[in-house]
Amino acid sequence: MTEDRDTTDTDASNDIGSDSVGPDHPGTIASGVDGGSEAEPRFLLDVMLGKLATYLRMCGYDTAYALDEYDTDPGDSTLLDRAAEESRVLLTRDVSLAERAPRSVLLATKRPLDQLRELESVGVDISLDEDPARCGVCNGPVEELGDDEPIPEYAPSDGETTVWRCRDCGQVFWRGSHWRDVESRLNEL
Repeated sequence: MTEDRDTTDTDASNDIGSDSVGPDHPGTIASGVDGGSEAEPRFLLDVMLGKLATYLRMCGYDTAYALDEYDTDPGDSTLLDRAAEESRVLLTRDVSLAERAPRSVLLATKRPLDQLRELESVGVDISLDEDPARCGVCNGPVEELGDDEPIPEYAPSDGETTVWRCRDCGQVFWRGSHWRDVESRLNEL
């Protein structure tokens, strides 16, 4: 299974810096990733990075994940085409895929929190937005539910907790224990 393969050397000489995207990669960091642009970077993650997608979405980034639209690995050429068509930075652990993408970040680590550290090292702000902007499930935009909108029984309805709903999939969000857990993990970075 490709998810378990570690294709990069993880010693200190291969740390990702602001001018590189990984060991021996010819590409450049996308504008916005390293602070070079006012626009937030948009990401496309390959099939090895599903858990990372949720974290980036919770941080407010428009983050497409390869398996969001495909039941199986769509293949490198599909990912490269989509990244180019949608002006996305490709995030991957696959050296050869990163080498072929004009805008990519090659991640050397397997654990999502370590991957977030790598992204921080290239200028990506890893912090939760005050109000969520993206659905952690599908990447759709979220909006605050109005006082007159029905709230599902499982969501807090105490009148003090703000509740949001994804416009695309209908998922309901609020700042509960899951939010606090993610916030705590991100604060450890």
